[in-house]
Amino acid sequence: MFVKRSIPLLLAGVAGTVLSGGAAQAQTPAAQLTTAGTRIDNTASVTYSVNGTNQSIQSTTASFVVDKKVNFTVVTAQTGPTVVNLGDQNVVTTFRVTNLTNDVQDFLLDPDQQNISLGLFPGSDNFDVTSLRAYVDSNGNGRYDAGVDTQTYIDELAPDASATVFIVGNVPNQAGAQYAYNSLHVIAAAGGQANTQGAILVSTDLNLAGADNVVDIVFADDDSDGALLGDIARNGQGRAYSGWHVAVNNVALSVTKSARVLADGLGSANPKAIPGATVEYCLLVRNATLTTGANAITLNDAIPGHTTYVPGSISIGTPGTLGVACNVNGSVEDDDADDATETDGYTAAFDGVAKKVMVNLASVGGGGSVAASFKVTID
Repeated sequence: MFVKRSIPLLLAGVAGTVLSGGAAQAQTPAAQLTTAGTRIDNTASVTYSVNGTNQSIQSTTASFVVDKKVNFTVVTAQTGPTVVNLGDQNVVTTFRVTNLTNDVQDFLLDPDQQNISLGLFPGSDNFDVTSLRAYVDSNGNGRYDAGVDTQTYIDELAPDASATVFIVGNVPNQAGAQYAYNSLHVIAAAGGQANTQGAILVSTDLNLAGADNVVDIVFADDDSDGALLGDIARNGQGRAYSGWHVAVNNVALSVTKSARVLADGLGSANPKAIPGATVEYCLLVRNATLTTGANAITLNDAIPGHTTYVPGSISIGTPGTLGVACNVNGSVEDDDADDATETDGYTAAFDGVAKKVMVNLASVGGGGSVAASFKVTID
């Protein structure tokens, strides 16, 4: 279960900086550090003279192993929030984890959401993405590939190497949703065995004597996001922040209605709107916003006076040529409200009491259009 934490202020968007004291300390490249576990031996040479005879001896050897200096950074690898639409699946925010430890390390990934009133972006957090999860970029292309990027922890990250991590989730169809903040919480873990998630590192008690044959674990991460988030300096953890923004809450949707006399009962080449004539009404729905679809569209059209609805005449499909056909390859809809067998995303019904046609369109994609038609006879 991912818990959404509530704090009054987002302190920073980068883990690996001193948030309470200003500028970050300069970092020495991990490749320049002696690798943890390296044995360092030292022996002294002594010369002396006895009655004019020069002598030399060697001291005993003093040995110790280099301890592990655990350090890393977590940063947001994007500028601003990821722009999304309501209902989008597998939306992504991107982070980068860099290992500054003098050894190969695993890192555990803990994505969560933050209820933040002030911080990286304008506006307040007012919705949650669902199915929140974190994956490592497996092929290094910097793009989340569903089914390809499946690793949920960073495995065997070499000193000075970086890994890209994606937080992935699904945007709900929530009216008024604008901002959702998230954070990537990273925890240092033991490396050394490929394809196996290492155990969380536990620091050595600094009160214990050093210079022995045991590799001590020393946390050197200098970030601090405050005790409320559980991330303080030198705890082997880091955190960075990002989020999602629903930038479009409306689209340029238009509905154009037209009428065309199909037949007047007299066989006229150009039929006229006389009593007994059949008239087709056409409703053309256009979405002029190219980047965002419109969902759950409902059209209600009252049958005008002096006309009678033609049973079974509702058709929905791709718009046809103006003045020739309302729609092409249209699906004929039944007149009842039972749409259990519908599979094309279009449903319709005729209400004989209210004398109106109701058309339901699951969605009209960005830049798309759909046409619905029905027929009446003139009384």
